[in-house]
Amino acid sequence: MSRQNAYIAKMKLQLDELNVKMNELDAKAQEAKADVRDKYREEMKKLRHQSKLAVAKLEEIKLAGESTWEALVAEMEKVRDAFTHSFHYFKSQI
Repeated sequence: MSRQNAYIAKMKLQLDELNVKMNELDAKAQEAKADVRDKYREEMKKLRHQSKLAVAKLEEIKLAGESTWEALVAEMEKVRDAFTHSFHYFKSQI
C-alpha cells in the first residue's frame, strides 16, 4: 500500500469515527430541554459543515497525483483538527 493510500485510509477511519460519535451526540442533544435544543441544533449544523469540509479535503487528496498529495496533508490535518476540536467542545457543552 502506498503512503498516500495508507494516509487516506487512516484519515477516512478517523473521520468516520468522528461522524459516528457526532451522530450519537446528536441523538443525546435531541433529548435536551427545549430551551437549549435549538442551540444544540445550530452547533450540530456547524459540526456537519466541518465534517463536509473534511470529507471534501480527503476527496481532494484522493484525486491528487503522487507528486502533489503530500502538499495537501497539512491542510487536511488542519481541517480534521478543527473538526475534532469543535466536536470535543460541543460534547463538553452537553
